[in-house]
Amino acid sequence: MKLNSRQEWLQNRKKGLGGSDAAAVLGINPWMSNVDLWQIKTGKKEQPDISEKAVVKYGVQAEELLRKLFELDFPEYQVIYEPNNSFVCPDVPFLLASLDGKLIKKATGEKGFWECKTTEIKRFSDLEKWNNQIPQYYYCQVLHYFNVLPDHNFCILKAQLKRKDNFGNLMLDTRHYFFNREECQSDCDYLKQKEIEFWREYVEKDVCPALILPEI
Repeated sequence: MKLNSRQEWLQNRKKGLGGSDAAAVLGINPWMSNVDLWQIKTGKKEQPDISEKAVVKYGVQAEELLRKLFELDFPEYQVIYEPNNSFVCPDVPFLLASLDGKLIKKATGEKGFWECKTTEIKRFSDLEKWNNQIPQYYYCQVLHYFNVLPDHNFCILKAQLKRKDNFGNLMLDTRHYFFNREECQSDCDYLKQKEIEFWREYVEKDVCPALILPEI
């Protein structure tokens, strides 16, 4: 489904749980607790507007360029993107997805999706989260999209990591992470169960969940 405007897209997000909500359901989102999410979805408070933050603006503007670069570097994939897109899980209609891109393997027709992340590395612990893995809160987003799109079998996440060296010079580190549905199916099932529980037991019944704090 393609929505007509970003405003319509923002309104549609209130009808269910999107990819950026998944980690908060599990209590591992460092910027939003599960209680914060419950308050937003039940209309007790508004979703914070972060669109004017510099890092957010950078990510939005960089995404299109990084998508084009991906197309050049990986010509074996067809990349499809429509702004303000929205997808609904076939069997759980309150699970929603908005993709940075859809992928088709040209040789086989197999379908997947593309995700883009830009982040600033300020300390060594930040970089560790990206070594041979992605941060858990972004991994939850990948799992969520697999659940919404049952006919998509793989994901490629492109990450651009920005950091300064000891002399203050900007360093850019671009990485690609590949995920196959089969390899993370048990994690997908666990997340889906928790999201269904969160929506039906807390949002629909207007009952505040117990606060889950992320591990330090």
